[in-house]
Amino acid sequence: MFDIEAELKKLPNKPGVYIMKDKNDNIIYVGKAVSLKNRVRQYFRKNNKTKRIENMVNTIDHFEYIVVDNEAEALILECNLIKKHRPKFNVLLKDDKTYPYIKINLKEDYPTITFTRRIINDGSKYFGPYANPGAAKEMIDFIKQKYKIRQCRTLKQRTRPCLNYHIKKCLAPCMGYVSKEEYRKQVNEIIDLLEGKTDKILKELEAQMEELSEKLEFEKAAEIRDRKQAIERVSTKQKVSNLSENSIDVIGMYQSEMEICIEIFFVRGSKMIGREHYFFTELKGMSDAEILSGFIKQYYMDNPNIPSKIMLREELEDREAIEQWLSNELGKKVELKSPKKGEKLRFVEMAEMNSKVTLENKEKDKSSILLELKEVLGLEKIPRKIETYDISNMAGEHMVAAMCVMQDGIIKKNLSRRFKIKTIYGQDDPRCMEEVITRRLKHSIENPNGGFGKLPDVIFADGGITQIRATKRAIEKYQLPIAVFGMVKNDKHQTRALMNEDREELKISEDLKNLITRFQDTVHDTAITYHRKVREKEITKSELDDIKGIGEVKKQALLKHFGSVSKIKQATIEELQKVKGISEKNAKEIWENLK
Repeated sequence: MFDIEAELKKLPNKPGVYIMKDKNDNIIYVGKAVSLKNRVRQYFRKNNKTKRIENMVNTIDHFEYIVVDNEAEALILECNLIKKHRPKFNVLLKDDKTYPYIKINLKEDYPTITFTRRIINDGSKYFGPYANPGAAKEMIDFIKQKYKIRQCRTLKQRTRPCLNYHIKKCLAPCMGYVSKEEYRKQVNEIIDLLEGKTDKILKELEAQMEELSEKLEFEKAAEIRDRKQAIERVSTKQKVSNLSENSIDVIGMYQSEMEICIEIFFVRGSKMIGREHYFFTELKGMSDAEILSGFIKQYYMDNPNIPSKIMLREELEDREAIEQWLSNELGKKVELKSPKKGEKLRFVEMAEMNSKVTLENKEKDKSSILLELKEVLGLEKIPRKIETYDISNMAGEHMVAAMCVMQDGIIKKNLSRRFKIKTIYGQDDPRCMEEVITRRLKHSIENPNGGFGKLPDVIFADGGITQIRATKRAIEKYQLPIAVFGMVKNDKHQTRALMNEDREELKISEDLKNLITRFQDTVHDTAITYHRKVREKEITKSELDDIKGIGEVKKQALLKHFGSVSKIKQATIEELQKVKGISEKNAKEIWENLK
């Protein structure tokens, strides 16, 4: 048995990473420390711990640690472990949005410019992320109009150039009309443009115009002039500040009662090229500095677009270690700055203001829906957690059910649960519903911190009065104050209204109808998918499954050797023993069962 007090005494006074685990050996928190001895002991001492830390410590059954040479190594290891295990009590990036980038494949002799959402380590140069796909595509269109870049996917030798050459949109490298060096010059100019180095480009273009004019090559000079004017327009449109640094990320954070929003501005050469935002819940008790530190470590892990400077409000405790790590990743110095005045502070404040607006807009949409639900359903408090269930079967066979959850107005697919019906035989959806909801309620009553979480405020029955009554019977077994309403559908299988237990239809807004329709569709899809999986598994079930000592590996070996169950039935005990892994005892068991 793991004795925490005894293990605390063994902790070394060295840098490293500590890994907290629960009784099921699940990793619940990963942290780094300059001194493992001092840091880990703090969790188990009586001091003013936040509610979040108290909850974590109460969950800890045992811990492990890994000693490293310095804090920078500890930070890298911490990032890797968090990314791999996604511990419950760490700051986790749950946003799975993929943002658009512009990609230049520098490994090609004649590089192409493409739009992508996937960054891979293939030697290409990536620019972005852009605020939206339209902004990235607009920039690519601009480049294709103003530069003679090849647009074909694969470079093949041709007998004649394509149309793009004739309309002066390509230099025809496929025909050998342009050298690699000359082609690369315009690629380098495009890279400068995407990095925001427009002043440098404009000076070079001005010089080229003068040179061409002196040579009386007015047509080429006009082309350069048009490109220069277009770049000036793009430059003016993008300029947002007087910041002189070439590559900066500005991070702002806003925290409400329910959620946190972190907003990042991407500034390259005084121009905002895009922004991102991330939402976090259940980080109560963590300081702003702790949240931002956790966010930065995760966000820049395996990120090819590390800036030379990151600006934010808070002074981070592990700033030096993060700077060292990011500098090593980028190959040049990276700084974390907390400006106190001037233009840089104004930019941080702008990021913070935007994070506040983003979060307030999100919560406004959610709160209006929740307030409408409260009023329409006649509840005393806002229904923070709503659950719905659906039964799926085929003529009473392979009976299963699904549960889906709406938390604070958002459908949480990760909280969905699936059930096999255990006590009902034959097609009786209401009784199946009663069984499933009874089992679900029992889970939370017996284990409030388990996988089902807190009890719901409301249950939406997928159907009319029969399903409402079945749900009420399950709730009454435990005398719980959970309201129940039915979701009534129209001919198109969309939610028409909500129904109470007196069969009264409650009118709801279009927005609420759409949300509840999605809620119904989600639980229905979950149930159907699970039913299909169970049915397919049952169909592929073999007579070998019920034989003692024959697991999946031996079953597959037998089928591979003989080809079918019918041929296995014809085999002798000696022939069965020739299959890898089948002992004499197994062979006799198979022979007796199949005969």
